[in-house]
Amino acid sequence: MARILTRRFVPALLSDRERAVAERFAAGLTYRQIGEALCIAPSTVRSHLATIYGKLGVRNKIELASEIAGPTDATAAAVVEEGPPVLALFPIESLNEEQRWRRFADGLSSDICVDLARYADLPVVAFHTMKLLGNRPESYDDHVQAVGATYAVTGQVRADDRQVRLTIQLSETRSGMTLWSERYDRPIGDILALQDNLTECVVNALAGCFGKLAALGRNASRNKAPSNLHSYDYYLLGAEQLNRFSAEGNAAAIRLLTRSLELDPARVKAWIELAYAYSAQACNGYGIDLGTSIGNWQSAVEQALRLDPTNPFAHTCLGDLKACMGDLKGAADAQVLAFQHGKHNADTLALLAGSKALVAGDPDEAIVLIEKALSLNPLAPPWYYGMLGRVLFVTGRHAEALSALGRSSQEAPNTLMFQAMAQAFVGQSSEAASTALRLKAEFPLFSVDRFIAGYPVTNPPALQAVQEGCRLAMFD
Repeated sequence: MARILTRRFVPALLSDRERAVAERFAAGLTYRQIGEALCIAPSTVRSHLATIYGKLGVRNKIELASEIAGPTDATAAAVVEEGPPVLALFPIESLNEEQRWRRFADGLSSDICVDLARYADLPVVAFHTMKLLGNRPESYDDHVQAVGATYAVTGQVRADDRQVRLTIQLSETRSGMTLWSERYDRPIGDILALQDNLTECVVNALAGCFGKLAALGRNASRNKAPSNLHSYDYYLLGAEQLNRFSAEGNAAAIRLLTRSLELDPARVKAWIELAYAYSAQACNGYGIDLGTSIGNWQSAVEQALRLDPTNPFAHTCLGDLKACMGDLKGAADAQVLAFQHGKHNADTLALLAGSKALVAGDPDEAIVLIEKALSLNPLAPPWYYGMLGRVLFVTGRHAEALSALGRSSQEAPNTLMFQAMAQAFVGQSSEAASTALRLKAEFPLFSVDRFIAGYPVTNPPALQAVQEGCRLAMFD
């Protein structure tokens, strides 16, 4: 007997709500679009689809379309944009029988899932859905297909009297190939602190801007033909260009991110990256007047916050913008919200460190933030060291600042500015003069005054340090 059901039997198997979800998904709508049409959350759409796949005995979207509408419509659905990959975290398994370790594994799973949903640049299956499936499903392959997962995270916890060991891995569901794995050993202490530490380590290794998930996405997007690029692809490639911090990369980032948003105006992360691209344009003098850059920056960050009022990156970006507009209290308030919503995320902490050092706050607190960011993110990108360099410079640790700046992007004019000033402070006058000449030759539109106004440098100790550095380095 053929597995494919005839169309008239499908309604009897599904509830009215499930049938509405199934028909829309088979027609090519995304989880978000289905949720908006039916007034339910995207995570609820995903939960319904898990049930639908089980009832109909299908494993993917094409098979579902066949069940709902027949082969012709199924073929059409197959060419509709699938959107970004989907990540599923199976509940971490406790290898200890004691209930306290089972509760620990369950709490750790929930925390990792929540933070991945907030910081990863792709949808994450709701934890309650995965908990229903369990951590050792009889048919792993069927379950990951049922929830539409592209990648799956699985793990195990075991403990003795002295330490806890977490082993965790990321795999591709289609091939079953392990893409990343790690083992974390921690001494037993305060259980909640231990849970927080392990959550931070896993989430930042996977979901940082240079983390494993972003790298997988960028590689996949680069291998696509231009005609096959979708909003998510343009977003990933735009973010990659932005992280070069060069004039060419910044221009490419604005172009790619704008295209991403034309295809999906609700992509929050693309709005945030676009806001940061305009902020970089503002402070580096990348070929457009300061007022226009700040206006574009404001439009992008405000749109991001309308879509997600709790996004920590957006609040950090808003804080710098507020200071540009003379609202230092607003800048400090935005920093508080950024930390509140992103205190476990290394990228947020690194951005906040730069803001506290140069914009508003205590530069000594910035040292703590950037050091924690570097400890949490084993794949720290070059811009982390640019932040570290400027924080060290403001706090008077000029030799250490030079070492950090040497690991930052050498395509960014502000890196050269801080290098020249730090060289002047440690008595390397000829090196400072040479760096200043290179800055002038390679970035004729850059000026220290533009950087001060556009970053902005409004924190009094930072402004004093930059002005003195400029004097010693003999900038024009």
